Order: sequence, then structure tokens, then C-alpha cells
Amino acid sequence: MGRITVIGAGMGALAAAARLAVAGHRVAVYERGETYGGALGRVERDGFAFDTGPGLLPLPAVWRDLFVKTGKEPLEACVELVQVDPSARHLFADGTEVTLPNASRAGAVTALDEALGAGAGDRWGDFLVRAREAWDRTRRPLLEEPLWSDWPVLAEREPYPSVPHKRLLRTRRAATLAEIGAWELRDPRLTALLESHALAYGLDPRVAPASAAVLPYLDHAFGTWYVRGGLRELARAVYERCLARRVEFHFGTEVTGILEKDGRAAGIELADGSVAEADFVVAGVAPDVLDRVRGTAVRGDGEVPPQRGLPSRLSVLLALRGGRPEGTAHRTVVHAEDRERELGQLFGAVTNTGTSSGPATRPTVTVLRPDDPGLVPDAEHEAITLTAAVPAQLDAAQAEFEGYEQHAQHLIDVAERAVPELRERLLWHEVRTPAHLAEATGVAGGGVPAPALAAAGGALLHPANTTALPGLFTVGGWSHPGGGLAHAGMSGALVAGLIVEGPEFRGSQ
Repeated sequence: MGRITVIGAGMGALAAAARLAVAGHRVAVYERGETYGGALGRVERDGFAFDTGPGLLPLPAVWRDLFVKTGKEPLEACVELVQVDPSARHLFADGTEVTLPNASRAGAVTALDEALGAGAGDRWGDFLVRAREAWDRTRRPLLEEPLWSDWPVLAEREPYPSVPHKRLLRTRRAATLAEIGAWELRDPRLTALLESHALAYGLDPRVAPASAAVLPYLDHAFGTWYVRGGLRELARAVYERCLARRVEFHFGTEVTGILEKDGRAAGIELADGSVAEADFVVAGVAPDVLDRVRGTAVRGDGEVPPQRGLPSRLSVLLALRGGRPEGTAHRTVVHAEDRERELGQLFGAVTNTGTSSGPATRPTVTVLRPDDPGLVPDAEHEAITLTAAVPAQLDAAQAEFEGYEQHAQHLIDVAERAVPELRERLLWHEVRTPAHLAEATGVAGGGVPAPALAAAGGALLHPANTTALPGLFTVGGWSHPGGGLAHAGMSGALVAGLIVEGPEFRGSQ
């Protein structure tokens, strides 16, 4: 078997490394930082602990498959998985609220009817049926197979079976997520519920294709999960699985170039001037970073361009006195009071309504309150994480933009709707900005990639895992099949398949 060098130790890169090592390859990972996990970071202070990346785990089957394929111990033997129920509590701008059960269509229909009025639940339930059809149509080509050269087929076809809608004497079908909300859900609160799933991935619902309906469907169909101790524990478990498979790790080691020989990748060059020869190179970094390393673009003619201009994430870590009340929802979404202002600030105006400058003072905020004794010093304290989408900080000179602290205060103000007496209980808080994400991932501005989605002219597809340079592959959120923790694991499986089986690899069966 061959020698493989992996650039970066993000989750997609770790997934590929473990699979390649168990296939018999000699795998070495080179990471410029001092730890593994990429965006799955951790902050510890005064007995409190916080995830600084995703706080919940979708599609745990992706990681279960990794552990089954790379060793005798299953995922549940390495981390404790907890199904989060209820899935989420939603607080809407008009003061109404609803608590949705985990992975239960009937339960969601009942809860929505009771909270929002008769008919609301049925409209949401009917939407989920259509979203399932979009999922069934796109699951394999978007997630389980490499991105083939006929990718424009995915870009052109809208898989969501929208309902005909008469408008201006014409019959139209919803082409965007916002149009689904307006024409099919017909309730601003249901629309907010729908669009919050897009915002969580940094997508503008006004232009996101209708195929983004698969995002809320994933929550409904596969449930919401938490890793006891925080999702950093998942990164630890995958790292330890790599070690068990004899993957070598070189932390604090910057890769500055790709070696080429006879027209193919032959290894990497390091900042200290040394080289590491290899038969294959797997790059778990954003395309722009890889282009800088190689000194030229690695994408071929006609290939999907990398996503650009996506938002980042602002997190506020709260240490509170007083224990977590019994029956508290793990996740609460507090919806923005002024949706158009929030979307305009994040993505710019797409209509003639105009937008105001500056951060939305009342953004959509996700409040995570895990029932996890491992995150607090004792039962008389609580650890809470607030997150909201913010514009990526593309100007490096403003990476520590002072307005983030002010914006963090707005998030705390919003969160008081979900956490009574929040400020009275607050011991201290820390703010994690796009600059922190940029430092952890190497992505300029701290941008967060979205999952791959069909339609929209390919705007939400990602570059293929193969590149124009034979022997060089890409993995992780900025490659097919895109961003998100589950998608990172899928990309690792695809890259391993392409290297082990060659170009004839057609994905999992």
C-alpha cells in the first residue's frame, strides 16, 4: 500500500485518515495548529466547558459507519450519544412559542396546531412529506457518491415538488425557501421555523433553492443528538481511532507547498524546508488555502467553483450561577423581531425594500442549554452557549472588530426571553468571533461552508474531491458534499473510496 499525507486535522481529514489507514496505507497528518478537530474546539474556564463549534450532532449514522469500518469498538463504546427530546423550543416574534418533539411528524403536527392554530400542523406535515421526496431524489448523488463530471444536471434540476401557486394570472412553483414559506406554509411563524434551518447553515432563505427543504427534514427524520461531554468528545474519539490505526500526527507543522513529479502529486513541502514524499496527498483545507499552498488553482476546467461570501458565526459562552431547571429544553431558537433587517445585514438586499446598516439588534439566536454535569463545576451552575450568524470578517485588519462585543450583548438581551433572569445569574461571558474561526480553520474571515444542495445553478454545490492534479484530493466542508459535521464525515468516506478503489468508485451501496 502507499504513503499518504493529509493536510489539516479537521473532522473530514480525520475521517479520511482513519479509513485509509485501516485499508493498509501509511498515513501522516500535518496540522499547522496544536490540536485536532478543526472547528470542533473547546473552551474551559473555572470548571466550565463549552463547545466552540457545532453543539448538536445530525445524522450520527455517518460516524457510526466510520467506527464500524475502522475497528471493533462501535461509536457508542467511545462516546455517549444522547437523543435530544424535545428537539427544539421556538420563540416567535409575536410572543407565541412551540416545543417540537424529536423525530415525530405526528407530534410536531399536534404541537403546531395547539400553539399556532388549527391547520398550521397539517401545512408543516405536508411540507415535510414534500421535503422527504426532495431528500430521496438527492441523497445519493449529493451525499453518497463522488461529484461526477455531469454535475450540471444537479445544478439545473429542482428536486423539491412544490405546490402550484397562482400569482399575477400565472401558475408558479416555489423556487426558493422563502417562497415555500410564503406560498405553502402561509404563516410567518412557520416561515420563521423553516428559515431558521437555513440560517443555521449560513444560507439566505430568500435565494436558497427550494431543495434546502431537506435541512429541516433531516432534523425530523433522523433526530437531534448530543454527545455527552460536548461534541469535542467526538473529535477526541475519532482522533484516538486514528492513533489506534497507526496514523502519524505532526502538530504545529505548516505545509507550504505540494510536491509534483511526473505530472502528479508526490508529497508536501513544510515551512522548515523539509519535504514529506507520498503517493497521494489529501488536503483538508479550503480551496483558497490550497491554491496558496500550491501556488496555482487545483480545479479543472468546468468544475464547480468554491462557495464564497458565506456568513460566519458569533458565539457567546455564558457561565451562570444557579442550576439548570428541570425540564429545560436543550435547544431554544429565539426568532428575530425584524426578519428583513436581519437578512439584509447578513446577505444584503435582494429587493427594493432596503436594509439598515449595522448588526440587527434582535437577531435569530440559538440558545443551547445541555443537561450535562461534565460541563459545569457542580449542580449549582449552568453553562449556556448562544450562537447567531454574522457576516464573515473578510478584512483581516478588522478581524478583532470591536462591534462584536456590542453584538454579543444583543445576543444576551435576546436570550433573556429564553432564560429568565439571565443577567442576574451571569458570572462571566466569553465571545468567540469569526477571527477565532479563521484561526482554527485557516479560512479567511472565518466563513462557514454550507451543505451541498441541488438546483440554484450549482451555487451550493462544492468542488469535487478529485482535482486537476492527479494524486491530490480534497476533503472537508469546502469540498463535496459540503459543510456540516455529517457532511465532513461523508467527504472522508468518499476520498478514501476514491484512493482505495480508484476512479471507478461509485460510493456506498
